[in-house]
Amino acid sequence: MTANDTGTDRATAEAIAEFLEGRLGAAVPHDQDLFASGLVSSLFAMELVVHLEGVFGIAITGSDLKLDNFRTVESMTALVDRLRASDA
Repeated sequence: MTANDTGTDRATAEAIAEFLEGRLGAAVPHDQDLFASGLVSSLFAMELVVHLEGVFGIAITGSDLKLDNFRTVESMTALVDRLRASDA
């Protein structure tokens, strides 16, 4: 996350981090690559898609369905914020 993040960005990031902590049983740094670290698999990525869509009221489709958007809490936060902004 950067110094330009808004409170909403932080709230989104915290909500995503809390979900991951609950599922993984450990806190995850917001910049940790979840796939490279072996914490999650591509199957879990689909669970992340469903979770993000349900919690944040977004639709993740097409080119947004790539692992890079789900590698870190930061990348998921950026995805959610971008999709929310495009819906506004």
